Amino acid sequence: MLALASVAAAPARQAAEQSGGNPLVAIGAFLLMLGLLVVIHELGHFLTAVWLGIKVDEFGIGFPPRALTLFERDGVKYTLNWLPLGGFVRFAQTSDGSSDPLYGAGGTLAAAPPLRRIIVMVSGPLMNLLLAMLIFAVLFSTLGVPTPTGGQLISQVFAGTPAERAGFQPGDELRALDGRSVADPRVIGEVARESPGQPVTATVLRDGEEVTLVVVPGPWTSPEGNSFESGFGFSYGPRLEQVQVGPLAAAWRGVTYSLELTGRMVQALAGLPASIFGLFSPEPSADGGPIGPVGIARATGEVIQQPGGFAAFWNLAAVLSLNLFLLNLLPIPALDGSHIIFALVEWLRGGKKVPPEKEALVHAIGFAALMGLMLLITVNDVLNAIRGLPVLGGS
Repeated sequence: MLALASVAAAPARQAAEQSGGNPLVAIGAFLLMLGLLVVIHELGHFLTAVWLGIKVDEFGIGFPPRALTLFERDGVKYTLNWLPLGGFVRFAQTSDGSSDPLYGAGGTLAAAPPLRRIIVMVSGPLMNLLLAMLIFAVLFSTLGVPTPTGGQLISQVFAGTPAERAGFQPGDELRALDGRSVADPRVIGEVARESPGQPVTATVLRDGEEVTLVVVPGPWTSPEGNSFESGFGFSYGPRLEQVQVGPLAAAWRGVTYSLELTGRMVQALAGLPASIFGLFSPEPSADGGPIGPVGIARATGEVIQQPGGFAAFWNLAAVLSLNLFLLNLLPIPALDGSHIIFALVEWLRGGKKVPPEKEALVHAIGFAALMGLMLLITVNDVLNAIRGLPVLGGS
């Protein structure tokens, strides 16, 4: 399980504004969220292994050292451990005592046929996908399905920008730019790029009345220090109306919405290398960049202490669960995706295994690289916290 995520998905950003609340509440909410996501992930590995007849020695909640053994059943110890950071599955050892870098003491899992190993490895990320679908389904069933009304709601107008000079105000609903509907938010960027330095007519809805403004797209700089050659200088998102639906419609929307978000995350992966290299820059990291445990904890604190924070907490949990589903399937050494690749290679070679020492070396190098990347991202998260930059703030 990789404690790394990207908050590029708009629903997470729209869930909350910056909060300066109690850090203990943030830490508690973060541990609850992380524990749930990791335990569900490991539960997928565990249940699938038991179903396929692969021997499991221990299913642990939290990480060692062990606090106590809750009970033992069918040779499996169910334990509670001191570090509240999720959970783990410990598979039975092989006769030579070899171990698996991802699952702890490997054994019957390593000796299982490639197809069975692939099923066990896929099941963990798949449980994160199913959890996200379930969370969204429950939210849609209780709160309604967010449905765009056609306009874009302006949440912030940054100082010294074309938008401020034109008279835009937070709370305005932008309906049209240059005579074009902005139901598709990409139109806003297109108009800015096509009309630099030229007056553009904007139609906004303010306090129930239609207002016409004239704005000249031009260069501007965000409070985080990001510069734009041509733009307006406001943050926005679709104005949404909560439409009540039945349980079946809510469940189906939970499925389709999760898949839509996953698709956006796949597209965002193309920019992940640039975001990682951007961490070496002395400038503040761009909104939507990768975050580690510190950033996730801060994001959790930002949403949990806001009005409607309970729903925002679960919305963020679902988004992060989708992140874990996707990231753990990537062919990154020491993660599920890398183990799947090795199993596929063995399968294509007619059951001939990759030499264990070579596979172990790949996973060891990959794990070291991951820890280095995690350290870099954590340092960046801490610096952003010191600068006072919100994780889920405006863009």
